Formats: sequence, C-alpha cells, structure tokens
Amino acid sequence: MATKPPQGDPVQDAPKVAERKRAAAGLPAIGHTLRMAHQQMGVKCTALTLLSVNQKDGFDCPGCAWPEPEHRHKAEFCENGAKAVAEEATLRRVTPEFFAAHPVSDLARRSGYWLGQQGRLTHPMYLPEGADHYEPVSWERAFDIVAEELTALSSPDEAVFYTSGRTSNEAAFLYQLFARKLGTNNLPDCSNMCHESSGSALSETIGVGKGSVLLDDLYQADLIVVAGQNPGTNHPRMLSALEKAKANGARVVSVNPLPEAGLERFRNPQTPKGLTAGTTLTDLFLQIRIGGDQALFRLLNKLILDTPGAVDEEFVRGHTHGFEQFTEAARAADWDGTLAATGLAREDVERFLRMVLDSERIVVCWAMGLTQHKHSVPMIREIVNFLLLRGNIGRPGAGVCPVRGHSNVQGDRTMGIFERPAPAFLDALEREFGFAPPREHGYDVVRAIRALRDGEAKVFFAMGGNFVSASPDTEVTEAAMRRARLTVHVSTKLNRSHAVTGARALILPTLGRTERDLQASGEQFVTVEDSMGMVHASRGRLEPASPHLLSEPAIVCRLARRVLGTEDDVPWEQFEKDYATVRDRIARVVPGFEDFNARVAHPGGFALPHAPRDERRFPTATGKANFTAAPVEYPHLPEGRLLLQTLRSHDQYNTTIYGLDDRYRGIRNGRRVVLVNPDDARALQLADGSYVDLVSEWKDGVERRAPGFRVVHYPTARGCAAAYYPETNVLVPLDATADVSNTPASKSVVVRLEQSATD
Repeated sequence: MATKPPQGDPVQDAPKVAERKRAAAGLPAIGHTLRMAHQQMGVKCTALTLLSVNQKDGFDCPGCAWPEPEHRHKAEFCENGAKAVAEEATLRRVTPEFFAAHPVSDLARRSGYWLGQQGRLTHPMYLPEGADHYEPVSWERAFDIVAEELTALSSPDEAVFYTSGRTSNEAAFLYQLFARKLGTNNLPDCSNMCHESSGSALSETIGVGKGSVLLDDLYQADLIVVAGQNPGTNHPRMLSALEKAKANGARVVSVNPLPEAGLERFRNPQTPKGLTAGTTLTDLFLQIRIGGDQALFRLLNKLILDTPGAVDEEFVRGHTHGFEQFTEAARAADWDGTLAATGLAREDVERFLRMVLDSERIVVCWAMGLTQHKHSVPMIREIVNFLLLRGNIGRPGAGVCPVRGHSNVQGDRTMGIFERPAPAFLDALEREFGFAPPREHGYDVVRAIRALRDGEAKVFFAMGGNFVSASPDTEVTEAAMRRARLTVHVSTKLNRSHAVTGARALILPTLGRTERDLQASGEQFVTVEDSMGMVHASRGRLEPASPHLLSEPAIVCRLARRVLGTEDDVPWEQFEKDYATVRDRIARVVPGFEDFNARVAHPGGFALPHAPRDERRFPTATGKANFTAAPVEYPHLPEGRLLLQTLRSHDQYNTTIYGLDDRYRGIRNGRRVVLVNPDDARALQLADGSYVDLVSEWKDGVERRAPGFRVVHYPTARGCAAAYYPETNVLVPLDATADVSNTPASKSVVVRLEQSATD
C-alpha cells in the first residue's frame, strides 16, 4: 500500500549538512527509487508502472527529454524519472472533500512540497468570485465559464494560453489551433524560461533552433564538453551515454561553477562495475565563474586561429559566412581579461586547448547554466563559432547539443506553440484549415506577466505546469495573476498556481502520461519529441486516477466547440474521438511529419530532418552557417556582493519537489540553504550554519528579499553562490532578461547576504 500524504508542512528551518558526494547513482539510487515509488504507488503499481517507462510499447517518462537508445534495458529509467512517474501514478487523491476542508487561503500558506504530496486531482473544481473554497463543477459548466470570460473580452489578445513541456504533440497542435482560431498568438511556454536563448542563437547561426546531434554522435565523439549542466540530477540517463562514449575513447570536459557528483563518477546501477567502482566521467573540470563561458570560448577561438592547421579551412570557405569579422573580434581576446571573467587558471585553459586540438569530432552540450544570463545568446553563438572553426557541425560525432529539461518541450514548439510563429507555419495552417491566422506577435512569458500586471490581459489559461512558481519576480507575478478575471489550469496534481488565482479560477484535471486514454474510436496514444528530434509514441498503461478526468486533447476540443460554436468548420469532435486524424493534419502542416501515422507506428519512432546535420545545409538568411562577432560580456560584481545562480536539488524536478534532500550535495531535511565558497564566506564574516537573508540588487532599486537561508560552506567558484528555486525566484527581477530571447536571467543575480532576523 502507498503511504498517506503529510498532514502538516514539515519544518525546514534546520537543514542538516554533510560532506558532498563524489559519485552518482549506484545502490543508493536504487534504494531511494524503490522507497519513493512504494510510498506513492505501492508494490504492485510500482512494478507495473516502472517496467513500462520509456519502452517502445510503453509511455514516455514525464520527466526530462533525454532520448532513449535503440536497444533498451528492461529498466530504462533513472532515479528522478522514477520519482516523476511515482508522483503521477500515486494512489493518493485530492477530492472535492479535500477542497472543502482546505480554503484557498490555507493552500496559499502551504509549501510546494506539501501541495504536491497530496496526490492526483479527481474532479473539475471552480472558485467563484469572492469565494475562499474551490467547489466541484461539471465539465459542461467549466467550459461555459471559460467561454463566458473569453467572449466578454474586447480583444482575443486579452487572453493568454500558456503551455508546459509535458503536453503531447497532438494536444499542443490542437491548443495552438484553438488559440489562433480565437484570434491570438499569445502562446507563451516554458521554453521562454529555459532554452529560448538556445533557439535564438542556433536559428541565427545554423538555421535550425534545435540540437544537431543524435545519440550515436555522442558515442562517436572524441571530445564532449558539458557546460552549465548537471546531468546527474537533471538528466541522469545522459550519464549512461557519457559512460558509453568514454568506453569508445571519448574524453569529457565539464565547465561549471559547482562540482557535480554525476560528472565526477557514475555508478551505473545496471552493471556489476557500476555497483562497485563506477566510471570516472570528467577528464578536465573547469570551475568557471558564473557567466564567464563566452569569454572562455572566445579565447579558445583566438588560440585555435593562432594554431597553424587547426582551422578546417575547406569547411569555413564552403559553408560559412562572416568569418573575417569574427576573426577580427576573436583576435582581440586576451589572457588577462579572460582569466578575470572566468576565474580559471591559464594552465587549465591551455590543457583544454590541447584536448580540442587533439580531437577531430567534438560535441558541446549545455543547459540552463548557459541560457539564463543577459548575454546568453552571444554566449551560445560563441560556442557555435568554436564548432564551426573545426568543421564540427554536420558530420558524425560532432555538433551542438542543448539538453532540454522537459519531456516534450521541444515538440510543443515544433507543433506551433510559439508567440512569434514563422510565416511559413501560419501559411500552412491557413491552407489546411481555411482561416487567416493572426500575424501579429503575441506575448512570451515575461510579456504575459507584464500584460496581466498592467490589466492588458484578463484571462490566463495554462495547459499544465506551475506558472506562478516557475516564473521570475514572484511577488510581481503573483500580483499580476490576481488581477486576472479568470485563471484556468489543466493539471494532474495540486501546485501553488492553484492558490494564486484571478477573480475566478478553474482547475481542470487531466490524464497523465501513465494512464490509458480511451476515446470513442478506441484506445489512443500520443506522441512526443525528445531533445534530439526523435518523435515516438507514448501509450499509458494504468487505469485513470478518476473517472472524471479528460485527456488534454479532449479538453481542448470540447473547449473549442463551446467557444467557437458548432458552426466552426474544424472537426473538433472527430479530433477528440481519434487522435490519428489530428496526426493526419499535423502531417500536412508541419515539415518533417509527412506520413506521420505510418512512421510513428514503427517501434522507436523516427528522426525529424535537420538540414545542418543531414546535408550540411544551413537554412539561414545567408544560406550558410554564420560566424558572429558580439562583444564579450560577463557579470561584474560589486565589492561585498556575490553572484547567485538558482538551481534544482536532487529531490526536485523543475518546480515539483519530491523530497527535502539534496543527497549529492550533502543537504538533508531542508531547502532554504545558500551555497557559498568558504573563502568568500570568511571575507563576508559568514560562519557555516549562520542564517542570512538573500537580497538581490538591480538597477530599478527595488528590494527583493528571500529570508532565512542557512549558509553552507561549499566549493563553489569564487564570488559565486547557489540556492534552490522556486524559493529564490523572488530575487529575479521581471525585467532582468537575456538580450534577444527575453529569458529571465536566473543564473546571474547579484545579491548581498544580510544577517537574518531569525539567526
């Protein structure tokens, strides 16, 4: 049997701290996985569910977007994937009786951990204007309420339609179709807060805003650079790919402000060696100062240019544009400036250079540590410069590898969830469905919050996710949401966004990935796209948590029929009955999905085309891969201040908190900790175990404070600190965003640490 959810919020004001770990996974991961799965699902459900995760005839893990290998283990999941599945397949339930016992004012005081632990939502729930309790509501009445508010708007652009990365391709395509038939491109998504910088940089430089490698490329690489990423916690199955690459002769360079256990040593729990010694993954650890990556790669590029024979001149001549301007900028790089920006030792940079020059095939992987800075886009462009110099895009074993953090976030964008859609996509939509989609760009996440704050948006509809906790500048975001006329969340579990509402609010409970989806034409499957552009089917195996749940496609189709009216000529009812008919339309609208139904029937799915990878063809404005020459930037730190990055704990997936431990970093029973280099702590007179308030400093002069954090002396880069989100999102100003991409700059927040009143 599963255990009961916690009745009260656990006390987190005295976290325990021990030595950090130097290896990831192994027997402790197995034990932790089974313990959490048993707590949520019980023994029988654990066995039935976990053996279906990421299998060709099973369901896609609702966690990260790391791809599956062709030949799969019977247990093709990681510890954190098992936690994600257990939370969704939990036997705990949040019923109407729960909402009767807990007013919204009570839910708003609860931690995200407590809310998530209560279990699966079972009924549509409605919060009337002026009320403090959600009450059960029929699906018909729920759709009527949404229709009332949408039809009362003076413009469709007063509505915002947000999407979380767990939404399937079919649901995402229908969702964007509904929003555009309504008349708006206000389709922000979680990409706006994570890899928007990657898409912006890659679209400009190579013509495709996605990674250019497949799993086989990692296995064939000579050198893999992992920058601004902690795969041991955020993408644990990536460790198996790195282990295989190492066995094939690859070397790994880790570039990160913190040492991470998963990149030091991987104890693969599926091999005898892994359960004992494990595999050392990192050959060179560059403990870079937060935000110094552009400076590092700019100097590397200068050194490559200065090395006779190091540049792939044939590739540069035949496939690139802008080389002369780039060369002029790169040659201006100098050692003193680079070492100041990066905090690295010269001998480590020189060793990195030797490894680069010794390698014919190079892959660079990155995640949020590179995408959430003011200068993230030029930072990623500089990595592209680095790869172009030696011809490392468009050949086996080489390329760019932005590692996505949510299982279908890339697929949602492919399906048209984008506030700035390409004209070609809108043209195809118009041809297929016979209407004129809006052409004016809509709101991204940051602009949507501003619109809600300023009264320019009045209805907020979220397809999954936890928007309030995921967004920056928490107090501003929450105040903005409370100004809405109506907030709607399609959800599987309770989260903080359900407690921060507009004048009226709806919670619409939906099927999870793990559950069977039975419609009028029979059992359905959905599809997803992983981080490397592989599209495959996902089939739930469990009975739904409640008979009152609807699938995401069904919710969109019924809402569209209610709002757009029965005279609308899109066959919404047919789409709900049979998802294959949705895929037929996708095949005619989205390039690369031709003959979709037949191709996705193949076990393992299919790879989407990628012109730079497949043909060395670059569909940019110049028709070639573009070198760029942006000025080098990095954060400058005032005296007595630290540069804070927000990050996840090991018991966390995005804003979902599975537990209160961060096993690899030695933190137990609490999340309000700030990791500070011991030398910085001594200079600031901060003892290990003391308590401080984190106060961010931004040019607007507004004080943003996160109180009561325990100081942990930790081997961070000098001048740098780290703390968990969403607790520290309050410190990130809404207007502190990346140039071009408008992504919140959550990885380089200037803070001062003040002694806490609770110390």
